[in-house]
Amino acid sequence: MAVPPARAPRRLAVIGAGWAGLAGGVEAVRAGHAVTVCEMAPHPGGRAREVRQGGFVFDNGQHILIGAYVETLRLMRIVGVAEQAALLRTPLRIGDAAGRGLHLRAGAPVPAFIAAVARRAGWRWSDKLSLLAAAGTWALRRFDCDPTLDVASLTRGLSPTVRDDLIEPLCVAALNTPASEASARVFLRVLRDALFAGPGSADLLLPRISLSAMFPLPAARWLERAGATLRFSQRVQTLERDGDKWRVDGQAFDQVLLATPPGESARLTQALDPGWSAAAAALGYEPIVTVYAQAEGTRLPEPMIALRCDEKAPAQFVFDRGQLGGPPGLLAFVISGAASWVGRGVEATLQATLEQARTQLSNHLRGPLQPVQTLIEKRATFRCTPALRRPALCIAAGLHAAGDFVDGPYPATIEGSVRSAVQAVRAFG
Repeated sequence: MAVPPARAPRRLAVIGAGWAGLAGGVEAVRAGHAVTVCEMAPHPGGRAREVRQGGFVFDNGQHILIGAYVETLRLMRIVGVAEQAALLRTPLRIGDAAGRGLHLRAGAPVPAFIAAVARRAGWRWSDKLSLLAAAGTWALRRFDCDPTLDVASLTRGLSPTVRDDLIEPLCVAALNTPASEASARVFLRVLRDALFAGPGSADLLLPRISLSAMFPLPAARWLERAGATLRFSQRVQTLERDGDKWRVDGQAFDQVLLATPPGESARLTQALDPGWSAAAAALGYEPIVTVYAQAEGTRLPEPMIALRCDEKAPAQFVFDRGQLGGPPGLLAFVISGAASWVGRGVEATLQATLEQARTQLSNHLRGPLQPVQTLIEKRATFRCTPALRRPALCIAAGLHAAGDFVDGPYPATIEGSVRSAVQAVRAFG
């Protein structure tokens, strides 16, 4: 998609070099602006970046993309990242270690979804019909609902089997919030765009390369080649209005894109817009824990497998990193909505995950499962609760915000970050 040229080149400061800031920087350069990016860390990427530990290169949490992430994929292409090399694309498959699950085939999404539900092994026809009836009702209502409704209430008419096998793990994976506390409106928007937006929208896109290599590093190089200024290890201290312009640590700019985490954004806007600052500071968070473990000679039947989780089994999904460009036998166990497990401590969470793996993957493990690294992102995402007040994209004339927490239709995802940045830059005019 071509970017309309700016009316006149402007000096644009981008504060933050995570996915949102870099996406905004690329979009702004393509619109003809002179861009300066300021980042407090020594490297780009924000939370979605690679981490090097003990000879391994991990992602700071296992991420997935879906075919509906059109803005993310567009910007990846712009900075020179080939989708086929960076991502393993498959039709949506949410299955357990025994092969049971919801497996969509390629083609038009609605018939593919109906056929996948009909084929789903382990469900009675009453289970399948309850899901198809609910999905039809949601479609008739244009995938919208009362903003105060939670996902558990939305899906109360489904059979307990469908809620346990599909809705709860899907909700916590997409929104990182338990179904009893998650926004039904946001959940329905995710379902609409993923399952019913067109062929390929529901496809799983699993990273074959590190998150840093997938966009942040290529975007930073692209910006430098395009003449943008990138300043790392520089935390912005002051953001001030200067007439109809802005000063960032005393340097004059025509416009500013604020693409920092909510707490940092709240600090920088406290004097400029106390209400916006308070909304950013008031957001609650949910942690995500990723347990990396290795079992030599192990290859799972799918790159991503759903796990049964309860008060003794923490992980909802396991990823076979050996099938995704990583060391053979390296498994990534993902625990979303992990507040209770973080409270129990790292060692308890690790041991429970290993026991869960030995129990549920016993037919697939070919050697002893050895822990490698446990990564805890305590503020992984905001809590996506009903009627949540999220900070607006526009803070003031010439000052816009971007990030997965900014007001919008999506939960805290890479696509939400990228779309907010593109929207913010285009709104500058």
